[in-house]
Amino acid sequence: MNTNVMFSSATDQWATPQGFFDELNEEFNFTLDPCADEFNHKCEKYFTKEQDGLLQEWSGERVFCNPPYGRETQNWVRKCFQEVTAGDCPLAVMLIPARTDTRWFHDYIYKKAEIRFVKGRLKFGDSANSAPFPSMVVIFKKELKDDEDQD
Repeated sequence: MNTNVMFSSATDQWATPQGFFDELNEEFNFTLDPCADEFNHKCEKYFTKEQDGLLQEWSGERVFCNPPYGRETQNWVRKCFQEVTAGDCPLAVMLIPARTDTRWFHDYIYKKAEIRFVKGRLKFGDSANSAPFPSMVVIFKKELKDDEDQD
């Protein structure tokens, strides 16, 4: 990917740094990447833009979601929230810009999900430069009713 384009509004795709993903994957054991392509997918099972992960079922999947950034982000946040709270998806973890001033942050994330703010700025894809925005990891997790009994 051309890094000059990556830091402009010409693209909404920000490839997840592999090391960053690996740490999350070790903790969460992801099975689905719903917004990927044949080159940047992080899981064996993934949906491309043409397959439109927003329209697919995520039942039973442990989802890692680094969605297109921009106006589309809110649709992916809503989808992750709904798949975990109302669907059969046990876990959805998102890597998104830290936009705490947005309606979607307050409607779907604040007080409803675990939020981990990323220290510093990530370097996406093969870029030598850091992103021009802060990032956060948002964790939507279906709580087990007998969580204590699972030990």
